[in-house]
Amino acid sequence: MSNKNSGISRRSFLKGLGAAGGAVLLPVRETAVAAGSSDEELCTLLDLSKCIGCGECVSACHEANEHKFPKPDKPYPEMYPKSRVKIEDWSGRRDVDDRLTPYNWLYIQSAEVEFNGEIHEVNIPRRCLHCRNAPCANLCPWGAAGKQKNGIVRINEEVCLGGAKCRAVCPWHIPQRQTGVGLYLRLLPNFAGNGVMYKCDRCYDRIADGGIPACIEACPEGVQTIGPRSEIIRKAHELAEQNNMFIYGEEENGGTNTLYLSPVPFNLLNEAVEKGAGKPGLSPVEDSMADEEKLAYAVGIAPFAGIAAGLIKAGNYFASAAGRKDND
Repeated sequence: MSNKNSGISRRSFLKGLGAAGGAVLLPVRETAVAAGSSDEELCTLLDLSKCIGCGECVSACHEANEHKFPKPDKPYPEMYPKSRVKIEDWSGRRDVDDRLTPYNWLYIQSAEVEFNGEIHEVNIPRRCLHCRNAPCANLCPWGAAGKQKNGIVRINEEVCLGGAKCRAVCPWHIPQRQTGVGLYLRLLPNFAGNGVMYKCDRCYDRIADGGIPACIEACPEGVQTIGPRSEIIRKAHELAEQNNMFIYGEEENGGTNTLYLSPVPFNLLNEAVEKGAGKPGLSPVEDSMADEEKLAYAVGIAPFAGIAAGLIKAGNYFASAAGRKDND
């Protein structure tokens, strides 16, 4: 967490590894967004002083990404051991919008905070922060999560087994699991995984077509700005200096491609917001990939990312074979 006097965040050590691990699975086209073409990673700035909590961004996110939402097959296979693998089924609760779910990738946190003798009502759009050195991308054993050249961190639903390693290593525990979908059903439905993990993919398809994320386009108050990270950081510091505001995301977890700008300190916001499953906090976060043991582990599991391509082919083969059998 930084205030207006903080410096630029340091670069990650495993940027190359994260990109390489997902390169085969998550091909990237050159993107052109409203801020203009750039070889830099894209970053978004959310000015919380402007957010009125109307929820237009939440609705737009749902509408734009509904075609990506899970469509589970029921009944679900019984998992073993039962004590270790729990069914997580949100298919009957698709309208839940007060937390993150496989069907709700963005929600609004609200907090009332007293600062400098004044009461501030702050609304905070929450979604994946798209870390620059994302532990979910570096530590997924099968390479199901990957980071694109433009900074977008995605989960490949064709490879993900729903093991939830990404959620465990994410400092904010963002990804959410839906049982009854994905590759595990074709491989070891009673023993492997338990579904697919879902989170914001920052409307990668819209960006690839030269557009901007749906949440940004729909916001009536201009809360979000997207562009090359260096420009966004410069803009954040200018606004923080002019308006005595505070920045979150520049240094958290080694730096994220989502920056929040707030009129009140983030430690006060973190104390005030409701936290729990699907409801991340706003505490300071050290670079989780800076730890030597985690770095070594990330390097050690890198070869498994190559196996993922084979898993996709195997899964597609099994699906095709099943289809042929049904038609016989």
